[in-house]
Amino acid sequence: MEKIIDENKQGEALILKAKKGNERKLFIESYGCQMNFSDSEIVASILTKEGFNTTNLLEEADLVLVNTCSIRDKAEQTIRKRLEKYNAVKKINPSMKVGVLGCMAERLKSKFLDEEKIVDLVVGPDAYKDLPNLIKEVDEGRDAVNVILSKDETYGDISPVRLGGYGVTAFVSITRGCDNMCTFCVVPFTRGRERSRDPQSILKEVNELHEKGYKEVTLLGQNVDSYLWYGGGLKKDFKNASDIQKATSVNFAQLLSMVAEEQPKMRLRFSTSNPQDMTEDVLHAMAKYPNICNYIHLPVQSGSSRILDLMNRQHTREEYMQLIDRIWEIIPDCAISQDIITGFPTETEEDHQDTMSLMDYVKYSFGFMFVYSERPGTLAARKIEDDIPMEVKKRRLTEIVDLQQKHSAYRTKEFLGKTVEVLIEKESKKSDQHWSGRTQQNTVAVFPKEHYKPGDFVLVKINDCTSATLIGEAEGISENN
Repeated sequence: MEKIIDENKQGEALILKAKKGNERKLFIESYGCQMNFSDSEIVASILTKEGFNTTNLLEEADLVLVNTCSIRDKAEQTIRKRLEKYNAVKKINPSMKVGVLGCMAERLKSKFLDEEKIVDLVVGPDAYKDLPNLIKEVDEGRDAVNVILSKDETYGDISPVRLGGYGVTAFVSITRGCDNMCTFCVVPFTRGRERSRDPQSILKEVNELHEKGYKEVTLLGQNVDSYLWYGGGLKKDFKNASDIQKATSVNFAQLLSMVAEEQPKMRLRFSTSNPQDMTEDVLHAMAKYPNICNYIHLPVQSGSSRILDLMNRQHTREEYMQLIDRIWEIIPDCAISQDIITGFPTETEEDHQDTMSLMDYVKYSFGFMFVYSERPGTLAARKIEDDIPMEVKKRRLTEIVDLQQKHSAYRTKEFLGKTVEVLIEKESKKSDQHWSGRTQQNTVAVFPKEHYKPGDFVLVKINDCTSATLIGEAEGISENN
């Protein structure tokens, strides 16, 4: 029996080898943060050179990859359900291979091969350049795993294949990893230490995007504000801060300015910021360059200083509010969005009300809100009992979501009667007679198509709105075109 199985595997390997030069099909799905979507584009680029073309049809795929998120248990459960779907398709197409990429792959490592019999390939976020070798292993009938975290990999030498953005917007990764060690977060364990990418490679990628007709880029990192390029290596290589200052360095504010000056007709965004690392020179750069969008995603996680301390967030409630005040002093029309975790261990009703009152203070344009989910290996999971009942977590989450919807409606109503610049990205989901795009403040706007096209900067008069969408009429092309 084993001999027959071995012969079948050899036969499959020969078929795949023959097909390799004849466009094997890659189906790739991404879940979680924007960095995962950016990483999937890097993976697609690497595999394009190996004879793979991407497909949107799961059933015709030779290789299926799912780029995973481990930030919450719900995200991991979603991945497991997708693997069940892949398994059903694989029964029809036995030669199809399935791989897991990203943070969940890094967290579970080779256990994935045992837990999920459908999985042939497990690849961590810093091992994507090894994919050709790993796929060769799988083609020859062996399982393949590479989840070793790198201290210096940034993929700065790879030009990603753009899988999203409709040819209008694109992600450009500038940092990888995180050093902050928030007690609830697995990112430092799944993506490793912070390292920054050579600014010249960033400028090169932005210039290439401009040449291809892209109109907006988002600079990405787990913590973009900690970007610091000083010739490579880890921060620990310098004995003290003065050594860094002596080196020729580029910080995040300087990088923003460099990109903004390099392509003044391209919009520029960034994500994600950490309140403890955001400096005023970043805000002044935003105010100076009109092509840097007036929008900041600024996760707060909790409005209670006591809970923030337990989370190992390096800011208090008061410090966060002071930063908000300073943002609006320097950039009066800046929109701000949030991440909030409710039901963190030991959270009281008073702590919950502190979060609600902070939301009232800021009135965020929108946000991402979740119940606390204990993540294996984190300090919170090891040291703090998850003592908040799920019904309490869900009730608090409902209250936070309801309040955010109220604030979102408040913020969109501020646009009524105003003319704003909208970058057309795609056709509206609700009407094929309307375009959809975003303002500088990252608010979605829809308006009649007329003679405009994706990639146009259009001046739009806002006449109506919902809590999430602006509705208006075009007044003409913006001078930014």
